Amino acid sequence: MSRDSKLHRWHHRMNFGESLYLGEIFRGMGITMGHLLRNLFWTKDMPTVQYPEEHRDYSDRFRGRHRLMQREDGTEKCVACMMCSTACPSDCIHITAGEHEDPSIEKYPETFEIDLLRCVYCGFCEEACPVDAIRMDTGIYEIAGTSREQFYVNKEFLLNNNQQGTL
Repeated sequence: MSRDSKLHRWHHRMNFGESLYLGEIFRGMGITMGHLLRNLFWTKDMPTVQYPEEHRDYSDRFRGRHRLMQREDGTEKCVACMMCSTACPSDCIHITAGEHEDPSIEKYPETFEIDLLRCVYCGFCEEACPVDAIRMDTGIYEIAGTSREQFYVNKEFLLNNNQQGTL
């Protein structure tokens, strides 16, 4: 079989009606109209929610905003070992270590900051912490703010991060 006969067998010459693509245009418009009518008249079947008024239910395993745990005396549990910062794939945790006044505690974080816009909420920081100082179990999933600076949270915010609300 020659090369030309193979090309002729697979290449179909369109007639005038096919070259206008009217059938395909009308079929596409029919699909679009079907979706439009379904969204207009059967809104209960839509997967979207009216956000400020309605809230989606999350699984118990869903990770929320970070918080730092405290000891019985009110100080942070963190010993500034930098394990959470090292395990973080997005490099959003920044810690500055300092010497603690209590000789039984070697170090503490002078600063503990998380850039929530860089965080991918993977939970590696929580898993890497040897003293269970950082958790992502606040139940706060709505994170909203009006400026980038509001998403850069510090140690005081993380220690008191049990309240629901915006940043």
